[in-house]
Amino acid sequence: MANDLTTTTRQPGTGLTSADFHQLADVPPALTWFANIDNPQTRRAYQNDVQEFMAFTSIVDPDAFRQVGRAHVLAWRRDLELRRLGAATIRRKLAALSSLFESLCEANAVQGNPVDGVKRPKNDSHEGKTPAIGDLQARALLVAPDASTLQGLRDRALLATLLYHGLRRAELCALRLMDVQDRRGVRHLQVHGKGGKIRYVPLHPAAAGAIAAYLEAAGYGDDKPGPLFRPVSNNARGARAITPDGVYKILAGYASQVGIDVDGFGPHALRATAATNALEHEADIAKVQQWLGHANISTTRVYDRRKMRAEDSPTFKVVY
Repeated sequence: MANDLTTTTRQPGTGLTSADFHQLADVPPALTWFANIDNPQTRRAYQNDVQEFMAFTSIVDPDAFRQVGRAHVLAWRRDLELRRLGAATIRRKLAALSSLFESLCEANAVQGNPVDGVKRPKNDSHEGKTPAIGDLQARALLVAPDASTLQGLRDRALLATLLYHGLRRAELCALRLMDVQDRRGVRHLQVHGKGGKIRYVPLHPAAAGAIAAYLEAAGYGDDKPGPLFRPVSNNARGARAITPDGVYKILAGYASQVGIDVDGFGPHALRATAATNALEHEADIAKVQQWLGHANISTTRVYDRRKMRAEDSPTFKVVY
């Protein structure tokens, strides 16, 4: 499946030529569905999921989607289960396929959605798979970078921004200097979340200090439209933002340095850690939902592990 719509030759601000019009009229409905997904992470995941289904069913010609029935979807779901994929992964893959068929139905390209009625696996538990680290581990991460170097100052600011605000990795990478702004006398981060939604998160004093120290050393504090976090080897005006993969590698390096060896640990674990910490310190779960940018509070409840704390277990009430 191609990555974008058929390219037209028009200049910005001009209308479509007759050739462009007919060219776009011939774009397959499956491709317009793909192009209409705004979030790049969702687009990439859905593209991979649909391509995986096409490979499983040996679909090459998009017209073959007309012959797909529920039996094909059930066979694919069974294959995913046999591969021991997680429940959340299987649900996402079925959701991607269902989204495609809904779009094809709207375009009258198929008669119905074969994913309708196919049971989705339930969550394995109410607790999320993403691990949350403890307070001591979080503090060790925050001080691990060498504050005598520009890279260390950047990494301290980066880790503090993740741990004190619960941002997604993509949200962190999208931050610009102009996104650090005053709102009613309080410093905030303007966070560009999923689906183009913007939320304002008060800037924690510890993170504010780390960011200020980094920007003073980096020397681009007046580059307001530029990215807040960028590679230290190219931090001049006009530099590109640090990549999500770069964030992952930075965190992995410091996790290894301080001895954090937890299955599934990555940038999202810092988001889970921030949410868990806030809830354990009696933050209102509805406010945590808004803080994290969750559309549904049930997603936020995944991070509410207060009833699962080991120290509260009846095990430690037993006395012989």
